[in-house]
Amino acid sequence: MKVFSSASNLQVLYEDNHLIIVNKRAGDIVQGDKTGDQPLSDIVKDYIKIKYNKPGNVFLGVVHRLDRPTTGLVIFARTSKALTRLNKLFVEKAIKKTYWAVVKNKPEKDQNTLVHWLKKNPKNNKSTAYPSEISDGKKAVLHYSLVKSLDNFHLLNIELETGRHHQIRCQLAKIGSPIKGDLKYGFDRSNKDGSIHLHARKVAFVHPVSKEVISVEAAPPKDAIWDACLNFIFVKCRISLRS
Repeated sequence: MKVFSSASNLQVLYEDNHLIIVNKRAGDIVQGDKTGDQPLSDIVKDYIKIKYNKPGNVFLGVVHRLDRPTTGLVIFARTSKALTRLNKLFVEKAIKKTYWAVVKNKPEKDQNTLVHWLKKNPKNNKSTAYPSEISDGKKAVLHYSLVKSLDNFHLLNIELETGRHHQIRCQLAKIGSPIKGDLKYGFDRSNKDGSIHLHARKVAFVHPVSKEVISVEAAPPKDAIWDACLNFIFVKCRISLRS
């Protein structure tokens, strides 16, 4: 899947002198890799260069990544000070990350904490989840809750404690609930655009420089399944406000 993006259609949800947070599209790679495709980091640099008429090279620090078929929030650092401090926040797990996932099979429990040990196979770029500690395995912890059951799919809200390779995809597949479109982890067919229905929905953290509390949400892509999920959320919010 190849996406040709540009600074003009970049969806920026937050920016200041130290940070910029964007809503990544499916198919974008966060940082350059062996494919040679233009990475999101370069697109953000172009956006900053054009908007602020910056001469020369633009500094931009990559502090975390999202899988290529995944959508949602990506945080970049615009200064070296912010980069160092954001890296520290990620190490200390001080950045709260919330994801949405649409899965094929409803989990046995409506809410649960999943604990596995993940082992990555670099040959096929895939992780395997084990129920107990194994050699070279990394502990992976996430919390999920069922938000809504649609006709054929189920929307889960997920909060990560750890950030392992393909963690959400691998752990949900392990309990028999593969993410819609995720052929690599057991879904039976791909999405037409090569995406998977995994979306980095929200980030919340204390700004590394100003110390203000930052909370940003990103809307998922436009399609029938995501639209049905959003409609339910909006209706639920309206009912809650009225009661």
